[in-house]
Amino acid sequence: MGISEDRRQRDLNWDGAEIRRLREHAGLSQRELADELNARQQTISEWERGEYAPRGTAARLLTRVAEDVRFPFEAGPRADGAPDPSAEETGAGVEDD
Repeated sequence: MGISEDRRQRDLNWDGAEIRRLREHAGLSQRELADELNARQQTISEWERGEYAPRGTAARLLTRVAEDVRFPFEAGPRADGAPDPSAEETGAGVEDD
């Protein structure tokens, strides 16, 4: 079973605001999301503040969490200027610990 192109594009589209939206949508604290991703709470905070962006496995895990909680991905342009491929499908930091 391969990874769909749509999922690959979502994996590339995580920025601080989108991560915070996901976390709040899921009703998770930064620590709880970190536990889900096997990461540090500080890492989640840094992502949300835009200091770093998730890559590789972390980005894929964020996408899986988002799919599990039926997160409404934002429609619109991605960071690279390309249209968001999920728009058709969806219809479309401050530390807290």
